[in-house]
Amino acid sequence: MAYDGGALLFQDYGVISVEPEQPGDKDVVLSCAVHGDETAPIEIVRDIIHAILRGEIKPVQRTLFLIANPAAISIGKRFVDMNMNRLFSGAHANGDTPEHHRAANLEHYVSSFYANAPAGERRRFHYDLHTAIRDSQYEKFAVYPFTHGAPYKKEQFTFLAECGVETLLLNQAPTTTFSYYSARTHGADAFTVELGKVRPFGENDRSKFAAAERMFTALICERELRLPTFDPARTKVYDVYRTINRTVENFTLHFPDDVANFTAFAKGELLATDGDTEYRVSQDGERIIFPNAKVALGQRALLTVVELPVEGLQLV
Repeated sequence: MAYDGGALLFQDYGVISVEPEQPGDKDVVLSCAVHGDETAPIEIVRDIIHAILRGEIKPVQRTLFLIANPAAISIGKRFVDMNMNRLFSGAHANGDTPEHHRAANLEHYVSSFYANAPAGERRRFHYDLHTAIRDSQYEKFAVYPFTHGAPYKKEQFTFLAECGVETLLLNQAPTTTFSYYSARTHGADAFTVELGKVRPFGENDRSKFAAAERMFTALICERELRLPTFDPARTKVYDVYRTINRTVENFTLHFPDDVANFTAFAKGELLATDGDTEYRVSQDGERIIFPNAKVALGQRALLTVVELPVEGLQLV
């Protein structure tokens, strides 16, 4: 399907690529609905695609839109059988559910998209858009995948801050998330971007996502994205301190279900028990994030994080 300046290609259900006639030097992946009940990112991606079709915006950068888990969207659930964001970087080979197969296909679409870019020096990006199950003391935050020793990028700190995302969580180990896959396998600047709290379709306050939608639109529609000078004071940075996995059926979180992400606990407080194993806060200021006592055995039930000074990071 043509638009003024290029074409939209519908490759599969929820897989739409934009190929400008004279593409810029960026290859951008915007994904949503890795979890099917996270509706605000779906609405953002939908509206950007509709704006292209109506001729209201004209992308000049190659873009791949991925609505990752249509089957989960159709039933209004986080997933059908498996948490898809644990199935990338080859983990999809270890099962036979619809999510396993879809994750494998999504990797294929991303690989093909990057591989089919024009020759020459290019930059790759992937923003995997989410909303969180629970409230957060910082409404919007992003996870910076493990860099394997590479420096962090000031430009990306600034871009995310312009999106309204002024808190970054640094992963310090490989994971099986979609953003880590693109970062590690394809060298993309890739992030898991949490834009707020899960709500049903039609109940999202879209004004809260306006800055993010504006910046993602600018990223694909401008040949040179104009960003302010990097300001370390704009971004809070947290480092993963501990990963607590559920290994037995008798796993319990020892705080209420409505405790927000990034809530701090005092040293010595009991966070979780995994059978006979107790997990207590080991330093003041340790905060919790992504708690979920109902994950499958062997999966992460809780992360704890500690704040780091931005100035202490290796930045380029």
